[in-house]
Amino acid sequence: MSKCTILNATHRALGAKMVDFGGWDMPLNYGSQIEEHHAVRRDAGMFDVSHMTVVDLRGAGVRPLLRRLVANSVDKLKVSGKALYTCMLNPEGGVIDDLIVYYLGEDFFRIVVNAATRDKDLVWISAQAAAFGVSISERRDLAMIAVQGPQARARVLALLTPASRTRAEALGKFARTGYTGEDGFEIMVPEAEAVTFWNRLREAGVAPAGLGARDTLRLEAGMNLYGQDMDETVTPYEAGLAWTVALDAGRDFTGRAMLEAQQAAGVLRQLVGLVLDDKGVLRHGQKVLTAQGDGEILSGTFSPTLGKAIAFARIPVGDPGAVRVDIRGRELPVRMVKYPFVRDGRACAGI
Repeated sequence: MSKCTILNATHRALGAKMVDFGGWDMPLNYGSQIEEHHAVRRDAGMFDVSHMTVVDLRGAGVRPLLRRLVANSVDKLKVSGKALYTCMLNPEGGVIDDLIVYYLGEDFFRIVVNAATRDKDLVWISAQAAAFGVSISERRDLAMIAVQGPQARARVLALLTPASRTRAEALGKFARTGYTGEDGFEIMVPEAEAVTFWNRLREAGVAPAGLGARDTLRLEAGMNLYGQDMDETVTPYEAGLAWTVALDAGRDFTGRAMLEAQQAAGVLRQLVGLVLDDKGVLRHGQKVLTAQGDGEILSGTFSPTLGKAIAFARIPVGDPGAVRVDIRGRELPVRMVKYPFVRDGRACAGI
């Protein structure tokens, strides 16, 4: 049986189409996925992301633990409230999960991991934390709402008094992070306050949006989805996430040796962006044909902003030549482009 967030009944009352997502009963859309997508790109939309797992790490050894646990350098985090996107790797350099680390104090960090990977993440983190004397606390008492869009910041701040802004920022509940490529917040609130806060956002003109719009928005923004664009068999270098790896001197994080070896030898696979100018939709699992060999569509969708299909694909390195995608036996030409596909609500150069 699927688990429910505290906002489940609220979604149903709004007429949401509900689906199972990583074991959670979540809204796919509230009527029109396209309209929800455009609301976020043009104004402000909100998502229930309470299915994500919030974990607090406390203790004098928490920074040393994170220096070993993740591939990016937590030493970049020096001001309370700052966040860092990173990957947690296995010894082979594969991605156990991608996550965000928040610095709340020298003995207090918070991480947010994916819902579908919760169980294995907690087991892995707990095993690593034992040697550092760090306590781990899953914050099931918190709900999380993401408010995204060019007007998101103004809509949220208008609801807060100066005192509540100070209190929220001090507690690290308002994060300037997101999964859409737009400005906004990911807001952690006590479960008892979540429904009221959601309704206040609606009254302020923030449109509810579901998983469907969240997926098209994140792909337009060039953001990976765990389990589709990377997993434990894929390194950050093969997932287009080299920018999340910090090979800083004197830090022996898990998976580093394999990444250094791969960097020296060169990767064999690369993540690329594709655009289909013809009619059709790019979907996960479709074969990509290149001069260097076959690849595969990872994430693919129709882009509401661009009005055409876009995708991430993993293909062999080297000059790909004329790239084609096999769609139900038809080989259609696609353009290989740099991602993100969309920025500031418009197509990026070359798209």
